Amino acid sequence: MDSVLDYLLTEPPGDPIDSVTAAWARHRAVAARFAASVDAAVAGGFAADRLGFAFLSGYQEALRALLPELPADDAVAVSATEAGGAHPSSIRTELTERDGAATVSGTKTFTTLGSLARKLVVIAGAGVAADGRNMLRAALVETSAPGVTVTDLPAPPFAPEIPHATVTFVDAPAIVLPGDGYTDFLKPFRTIEDVHVLAAALGWLVRVARESSWPRPVLERLLASVVAVRGLDLGRPASPGAHIALGGVFAEFERVVDELAPLWEAADPVTRERWERDRPLFGTAGRVRAQRLATAWRAVGYDAETAV
Repeated sequence: MDSVLDYLLTEPPGDPIDSVTAAWARHRAVAARFAASVDAAVAGGFAADRLGFAFLSGYQEALRALLPELPADDAVAVSATEAGGAHPSSIRTELTERDGAATVSGTKTFTTLGSLARKLVVIAGAGVAADGRNMLRAALVETSAPGVTVTDLPAPPFAPEIPHATVTFVDAPAIVLPGDGYTDFLKPFRTIEDVHVLAAALGWLVRVARESSWPRPVLERLLASVVAVRGLDLGRPASPGAHIALGGVFAEFERVVDELAPLWEAADPVTRERWERDRPLFGTAGRVRAQRLATAWRAVGYDAETAV
């Protein structure tokens, strides 16, 4: 397997990509060269010619970090968000198990990469616990299965190359995944996704730095951030320490991005315009990430600002 740091410094960037399907094909080829999912995300981000396609690499590798049994050649998407959101209490999609078979029924209003995916990890309700909480399970559903309808949504204002869809399930056949759908899948996935998407974004920025002939110290700092991301403890994504370290890595990333601002004048104009358009991608999960960080600090005995 390749060293991802050497790859970032020596690999030719590759030709432009003209579609999300082409981006997925390139990612698969690059990812096969790396054993670790974070390294595959970094390398996939470098191989992407825009931030949206780097996101694709990070998202797919995050899913494989959580579910290593997923087939390498099939794009997969998480289907959780409904009309009321993705909080466990808002999930109305139902999982039914009968006579050894499982089906899913309901509507997911916003599934990222829904029209690219061949498989969906669907978060569905499986009854109510004694304390009144909605019991959730995760189930794997083929997008080509009977009872599944995928409808593309309008392109978003940033990263418009990444499709989003509404997905409706009517007694769609499903394979139930082990564990609790929230604590064992949805909750850790949010953290694992943050790590892998950040890793892919750093890989993409290294590509831009090399193509734009940015100073060597910029590459050194970007690679240092890659090393920091690779060092996060993904084996325990619920760990308060992992969340606090991730908060620090994101803060450093934001500082680096701010300091790079004057250098974008040397970048290709199309690449620069896409960056200005797509940069809000990093803010989409910012509020939730900040809440998780505050919770992590409290868990180790700190209030909002100081030690207890």
